[in-house]
Amino acid sequence: MTNSTTPPSAPNADLAISARDLTLTLGSDAAPVDILRGIDLDIAHGDVVALLGPSGSGKSSLMAVLSGLERATGGSLTVTGSNFATLDEDGLAAARRGRIGIVLQAFHLLPTMTAAENVATPMELAGFEDASPRATAELQAVGLGHRIDHYPTQLSGGEQQRVAIARAIAPRPGLIFADEPTGNLDVSTGEEIVELLFARRAETGATLLIITHDPALAAQCDRVLTMADGVIVSDERGSAAPSSDALKSNAAEAAE
Repeated sequence: MTNSTTPPSAPNADLAISARDLTLTLGSDAAPVDILRGIDLDIAHGDVVALLGPSGSGKSSLMAVLSGLERATGGSLTVTGSNFATLDEDGLAAARRGRIGIVLQAFHLLPTMTAAENVATPMELAGFEDASPRATAELQAVGLGHRIDHYPTQLSGGEQQRVAIARAIAPRPGLIFADEPTGNLDVSTGEEIVELLFARRAETGATLLIITHDPALAAQCDRVLTMADGVIVSDERGSAAPSSDALKSNAAEAAE
């Protein structure tokens, strides 16, 4: 179900994200493709939210829009107090800087930089004067203090993802997005990464929105959103995380 609360006249200080009738249409005018079809969503500061749904349901697209990596076609969107609907590309980049952390399946580490440099460089660009010592401290916190001078090709997949998490969290952002952060990892390493991500988020008090196909992981979250065919079809608390069969049922219902 979608949130039908009346849009506020001003950003609600209790909300990290507030979206109304959010749409995303791609393709040409002759052949438009509706990716997001009227999303209404409020997420409170400090919430841990799971986003579930079958492939092609719009999960990654919604995260891209909410994080400012993709511009919505229509609707209103306020994120961390900024009106994302009215900002240009430079404005969106500035709004993300130091305020929003993003962890993706593809680690996106710069191969010519060490682990420490990969973590420190975004903070340096954002104007953090203590970028280098903060990067070192964050890498130590994720168990990579002995690997700070290693390059990505010298790190395992799990270690690279730890670097990506350190990079996302080091600026102490108020909002963290994680798109299937364990998708390229084995089960054991994936479990370690999830524990690490949750622990580091808890220490900072940030809001976390995580895309996952795993109902067990979703059940650890405060809230579970399920998407199908570009809309939110259910919104439950973590203990009510839907099973895989329920996800398939929701998707079938949305397609009818």
